[in-house]
Amino acid sequence: MNVADAMTPRSDVVTVEIPGTREDVLEYLQDRGFSSVPIIKQTEDGEQFRGLVTRESLIEQPDEDQLALLIREVPSIESSASLTEVAELVIDSGERRVPVVDDGELVGIVTVTDVIHAIAEGEEDGDTTVGALATRDVNTVYQGTPLPVAERELNHANVPYTVVLDDDCRHAGMLTEVDIIEVARVVQGESDPGDAVANQDDEWMWEGIKAVGSRAVPTLNVEIPVEPVGDFMTDGLVTVSKRKTARDTAQLMISNDIEQIPLVSGDELVGIVRDVDLLEALI
Repeated sequence: MNVADAMTPRSDVVTVEIPGTREDVLEYLQDRGFSSVPIIKQTEDGEQFRGLVTRESLIEQPDEDQLALLIREVPSIESSASLTEVAELVIDSGERRVPVVDDGELVGIVTVTDVIHAIAEGEEDGDTTVGALATRDVNTVYQGTPLPVAERELNHANVPYTVVLDDDCRHAGMLTEVDIIEVARVVQGESDPGDAVANQDDEWMWEGIKAVGSRAVPTLNVEIPVEPVGDFMTDGLVTVSKRKTARDTAQLMISNDIEQIPLVSGDELVGIVRDVDLLEALI
């Protein structure tokens, strides 16, 4: 199966044209749950692909309004490439959405989810058991943690999820970047940005961790509700055992619209199976 068969074609890809502002992208990230939006520019030679603006771009550069300065240059792939080549590119680069570019023109987007669909439907190898693919280091957070602190923890861990633990240290839910971006709001012109995310009297006191030396954290002008993680997490966790195949797990991810599934042994949390882990089965 090649990229052209699996990708979302250009006619169905949401893009934003430069010049533009951060608000032009933010509405798509919030309303549609995208992780990034392709940016294009009209030239004398026609439409040309310029890069992506991601959730991270908006959070890490909260003071920047010009879309052109928020663009990330990312690797692309041609429509004739195989899904194995896509899997290798995703694993090497860490990019979840790969622009499909032929001769400088954006012709589509192929995503991790597209590859997961191919695995689930038997178009690509899915017989490997997930015990061999799972990540053993699991990112976790306590359910009573204020959401802004959890956002910082995700940023520092450089992962898009955290398994939420209850008072008994048992897995109770999942919190993702999407959950946070859905309730985040960009705040402009705050005289004291620390007040945008926590009150000075809060037990966790955001002011105490919002900067290291003179370096303000990326959420400087992003307002995030201060209620606990438990109010925003997805409960009713779907889990898998190490004997499940990549195909079985891919099918669970698609049917539940999730990107990672905790790996359990009995009632014990022993790992996490991310969608990108399943791509290892193709290589």
